[in-house]
Amino acid sequence: MGSGQGVTATGLDLLRLDGFSLLRGKSIGVVCNQASVDHQYVHILDLLHPLSKAGHIRLKAIFGPQHGLFGHTQDNMVEWEGAGAENAGVPIYSLYGDHRIPTSEMLEGIEVLVIDIQDVGSRYYTFAWTMAHCMQACESAGVAVLVLDRPNPIGGLQVEGAVLDPEFASFVGLHPLPIRHGMTACELAGYFRSAFYPRCALSTVTMQGWSRSDYIDDTDAPWAVPSPNMPTVDTAVVYPGACLLEATNISEGRGTTRPFETWGSPLVNGPELTRALNSLNLPGAHFRHLEFQPTFQKYVGRTCHGAFTHVLERRGFEPVLTYVAIMQEIIRQIGIVDSSHLPVTETFVPDGEETKLSGFAWRRPPYEYERSKLPIDILAGNAWLRSAVESLVPLAEIRERFLAECSEFEPIRRAHLLYPV
Repeated sequence: MGSGQGVTATGLDLLRLDGFSLLRGKSIGVVCNQASVDHQYVHILDLLHPLSKAGHIRLKAIFGPQHGLFGHTQDNMVEWEGAGAENAGVPIYSLYGDHRIPTSEMLEGIEVLVIDIQDVGSRYYTFAWTMAHCMQACESAGVAVLVLDRPNPIGGLQVEGAVLDPEFASFVGLHPLPIRHGMTACELAGYFRSAFYPRCALSTVTMQGWSRSDYIDDTDAPWAVPSPNMPTVDTAVVYPGACLLEATNISEGRGTTRPFETWGSPLVNGPELTRALNSLNLPGAHFRHLEFQPTFQKYVGRTCHGAFTHVLERRGFEPVLTYVAIMQEIIRQIGIVDSSHLPVTETFVPDGEETKLSGFAWRRPPYEYERSKLPIDILAGNAWLRSAVESLVPLAEIRERFLAECSEFEPIRRAHLLYPV
């Protein structure tokens, strides 16, 4: 229980309380993962299987997003077995890997596709794009879509970062959104239908008792780990900025118990770096020097020097700007690998070659199935942020551009908000 403001009923809670009347007599598919639980932490499939067995619904197929139906695959671009598997006699399909969009065969016989996902409030998080792909496929196949809402775990007020330029669309951002979008799954679905899938037969079950100012731990809504490297709400708070480190040779803390809050490299002087960052007085942030040894991914088994990002005041914290500042201070300390004379395909750091470098560097494709654009550019949703980091553009100027882009997008966002501001 968070602040004791009362019960926050999710879409799944309300669907259950209504006896699943919206689904009775229907053939359905379900998009879910291990975080698709009700207030008592009962999984959606454990609620639907008895109804299907009793003949009240016909559960035809189950679909899972990145990391697997139960979050068992750790990393990006690690595919999981879906087709051919079953859950209580119902086929399971993976929507990560070869088939990120459901095929007509997967949707055969389905009247309503139910989507119950726990988003984390950042444009890069792929679950929202799995939902968008499902809406696209269902629009073509004539299948209705029912989205069950859940809290945005980092609130619905703060919006930050660049808005995606469609030229940089990818599976970490298919459609224009700020990096930190401040929307819920149902609000995103309404935006996607309005702007991109107008013939999608979309219905939603919105929440009761959620305020836009609420982080999820301000409520009594359930929090189940939505993906292996998103263990806590604190992780989600830093993630809109910290995920940018995936596009560099700096460890974002994968292979530690607190990924994204923990970050560093064998190349940096951690105490000096943390002193420099703390001297910037970034809103809501404090950096504590630490050393760590990742158990997998970048610098596995090597001692990294860096910091832990403590968020002292969530509502003032600017995660994207904070991690831009981290990258810039690392460049100031150790420099950036000069690769301007190399062909594009040779410019960036491939997996496993971080140790060959003596300075900060960008990683090269592939990243989330994108092979022609740089990971930093598809995460940022543009090329200007990379240039601003490399050139050490003042943080105030970067913040102003973030604010301008978010302000321009705000009328679109507000048109699809379902909960009062």
